[in-house]
Amino acid sequence: MSEDREREPEIIEAHQEFVAHIERGARRMQILSILTVIVAAFLAVSYVAQLALPLTGTKSQTVNLADPTLVVTEVVVLGLTMVWLYVGLSDLGFSMRMKREIARARSKEKEIGARLG
Repeated sequence: MSEDREREPEIIEAHQEFVAHIERGARRMQILSILTVIVAAFLAVSYVAQLALPLTGTKSQTVNLADPTLVVTEVVVLGLTMVWLYVGLSDLGFSMRMKREIARARSKEKEIGARLG
């Protein structure tokens, strides 16, 4: 039993380091998720605009915007972009939930520390 009492500070310190590591990772994940959402949204808008160009009668001499191969390629890339946008939004939501849970755990930790101290 006394051995457990001696190890408690080490365990608490390791727990603090682990929580700090998770918080840093959550912040990085949140920043990357925001950047992913911005890039994916930009790409989605640009692909939708490219797909809409032939509907306005716009054509180019070097690129036929109504070419079926080009349209299929743009639709496939748009689909991949939408998947990327979904993943980015999912990761952003997860990182926000993780941040809230960590804050909640920190407050509980402070409550316990106040009761013990």
